Parts: sequence; structure tokens; C-alpha cells
Amino acid sequence: MLGSFLFIGGPEIFIIILIVVMVFGADKIPEIARGLGKGMRQVKDATNDIKKEIKDSAKDQGIDTDLAKGIKKEISNVKESLDEMSGPIKRNFK
Repeated sequence: MLGSFLFIGGPEIFIIILIVVMVFGADKIPEIARGLGKGMRQVKDATNDIKKEIKDSAKDQGIDTDLAKGIKKEISNVKESLDEMSGPIKRNFK
């Protein structure tokens, strides 16, 4: 999983970590990680707030938000059906 992130392999990640340690020093890395974590949390909270505002305003205007859920469910069903049908074909090509 870690190696497939942004097409970067294990050796490249090791070199990046080594450079970060050399530039910032080992004692600054936890502080940097905490700052990144807080920033990511703030972005996630802001995203959730925006989603909530959109849903609330849609409900206030009488827009049906369950329609999107139904469409997503149908798309998932179609994907599953296609996977079931194409499974034997995929196995023959491997």
C-alpha cells in the first residue's frame, strides 16, 4: 500500500524520509507531523461543514437528497453485475 502511493516505491520513500530528517532534524519531525495532522483535521472539518450546509440548504428548498443516494446504489448494482459477468473473462487473460 505504501509503495503504490503516487507511484513512489520503497527506496524513494526512504530517500525522502532521509532528506526530511537531514533538513529539519529528528527533534522537529514530531512537531511537523502534529502540525500536518491539525491541518488535515481542519480541512476535513471544513469539508464536513460545507457538506452539511449544502444538505441543509437543499432540504430548506425542498430538493430531494435521497435521489442521489438511489442513483449511487443503482450504479453500484450495475458495477457488481459487470464484475460478475466479466470475472471469467478476466481470469482467462491472466
